[in-house]
Amino acid sequence: MSKPKKYFSGYLDVGSGHEIYYELSGNKKGKPILFLHGGPGGGFSQKDKRFFNPKKFNMIHFDQRGSGKSRPFASLKDNTTFNLVGDIKKLLNHLKIKKTLIFGGSWGSTLALVYAIRYPETVAGMVIRGIYLPSKEENEYFTYGAKNHFPEQWKKLSSLVPEKIIIKRQIENYYYKKILSGNHEEKIKYSKAWAEYEFSISKLVYSKKKVEEVMKEVKTEAFSAIELHYLTHSCFMPKDYILKNAHKIKQIPASIIHGRYDCVCRPLSAYKLHKLLPKSSLIFTTAGHGTSEKETQDALIKETNKLLKIKI
Repeated sequence: MSKPKKYFSGYLDVGSGHEIYYELSGNKKGKPILFLHGGPGGGFSQKDKRFFNPKKFNMIHFDQRGSGKSRPFASLKDNTTFNLVGDIKKLLNHLKIKKTLIFGGSWGSTLALVYAIRYPETVAGMVIRGIYLPSKEENEYFTYGAKNHFPEQWKKLSSLVPEKIIIKRQIENYYYKKILSGNHEEKIKYSKAWAEYEFSISKLVYSKKKVEEVMKEVKTEAFSAIELHYLTHSCFMPKDYILKNAHKIKQIPASIIHGRYDCVCRPLSAYKLHKLLPKSSLIFTTAGHGTSEKETQDALIKETNKLLKIKI
């Protein structure tokens, strides 16, 4: 498959002092597909275009508030789930796209689902991976559950936290406070430690070299600050919001892909969601959380190509 070529990029003022960076790639006349990155706070990369046939898709990639090239960098002001949902609608309106396909993984799957629930008439189909349904149980699975599979990585994460905080199960809150209010050295140390933990437990096979490569690519200051901003505030959503509102998107075709051995997001969440969406398919891959693991990547490309059959 040929490498997707960017044909336009720019900034869109979405209010509250935020400007989101976006890129358009592939075929201008192709079927629109919106890519929603993870984190929150991760930003998108050029590697995220590998899932789409550039001759058939009109790709829309953008950095969510505070992420990537969006401005201001790492800003938490008016940075909530529903702010991001509003930004998506503004971007699609700006591009004069009335209906689109959506592709999102991890936090991107959450945002895809919340957006679809809010604006179901604008979504033609979805491919979502590594389902994250915000809840206390989901967060504890990530922060505490992974110690059963990656004890050495969890030890590094928890070693920077007082024992009493661990007992109270408030690791996220402690890291968040250090990143927001600590001195310069503490902000850097805790931002890197949090990001390294997530990247270290994301794949079925741990590779120190690959984790180091990712750490060089990712802006950990924004990634960790924004992600913890969301995690410590229940992602600014009512409890079980997605599951309770899934009936609003039951008519939307959705391919759900989840690594059977995902230590970041629970496979159970993918199963629960699938049971509520009659037009969904569920694929469990022999993989962890990452998109680059072969079985997951192959499934994502295959399911994304199926979206081309959907009339928009």
